[in-house]
Amino acid sequence: MASTTIAITSPIFITTQSLHTILSHQTLIDHFHSSLPTVSASLSTPLRQNHAVSPTSSLLLMPSWSTSPSLPYIGVKLVTYFPQNSTLSLPGIHASYVLFSSATGQTLASMDGTALTLFRTSCVSGLASRILARDDSKVLVMVGAGALAPHLIKAHLAARPGLERVVIWNRTVEKARNLAEQLQQSSGLDGVCFESNGCLEEVVGMGDIVSCATNSEAPLVKGQKLKPGAHLDLVGSFKHSMRECDDEAIRRGRVFVDNEAALVEAGELVGAFERGVITKEDIGGNLVELIMGEKVGRRDSEEVTVFKSVGSAAVDILAAQLVYETYLQQNN
Repeated sequence: MASTTIAITSPIFITTQSLHTILSHQTLIDHFHSSLPTVSASLSTPLRQNHAVSPTSSLLLMPSWSTSPSLPYIGVKLVTYFPQNSTLSLPGIHASYVLFSSATGQTLASMDGTALTLFRTSCVSGLASRILARDDSKVLVMVGAGALAPHLIKAHLAARPGLERVVIWNRTVEKARNLAEQLQQSSGLDGVCFESNGCLEEVVGMGDIVSCATNSEAPLVKGQKLKPGAHLDLVGSFKHSMRECDDEAIRRGRVFVDNEAALVEAGELVGAFERGVITKEDIGGNLVELIMGEKVGRRDSEEVTVFKSVGSAAVDILAAQLVYETYLQQNN
């Protein structure tokens, strides 16, 4: 996308409604696919800073910047984590994203960082699904029915338009049922059957793609139940105590990651390394290596593939770029 940063003098506030109008899972997956290989080398992405605001709450800062002419930005995501908000019927996580010009330092735009994160996280999984899942995938199993679940479902459907059936499982059966009903009535998802199922072990065996977005600290997906050729997408865990699948799933699968941080943050992988299930050398590659063809993805129709993502500021800034530049095009 062509840069228009120098001409802007007043910062733009992009509303959450506008962000939802601008972004689609299809366009963001395509943007990641084309942009990640070209800008990755030019991006500086320090480790996220985590500051304790109180014994239970924290502030996270996730900066990234680029000197590439195709990505002339500095971006910072500001995230607050207040888990006690559940008692107030408020979300525990809130986020804002601020975009600056890397040429002049001026503020260009601010936008809803929570919505941006839901889109970018799901579209990273969608892109991995495009590369790693079987071409003839028909059934998607969604483990979890939280805020990320509908985004993941839509991203996988965008990446794999041959999917015909989506089965949703959640600890609270009613949440899974409600999400299935909501999606069945959504526009743009015609021809796809949405349903819920309360038996996780039965559900896992159905999936050509199994996508997980939970905060579970006990393995939910049993590797023995995965069907030959399945693709397992793990999104939820971001610390050592969290695990969405057991060691057998990691042992059976060929494991890929979104970026190297997954090797030290994700409970499924850190635990598997410690227990000698696999080594870091067994990891099949990261997302950029897969896109560029530097690492081989799926090798045959029987292979189980596993993709573990923990997120990064690099995909935040690319998502913000697409929102900002599309906004300018629509409003000039």
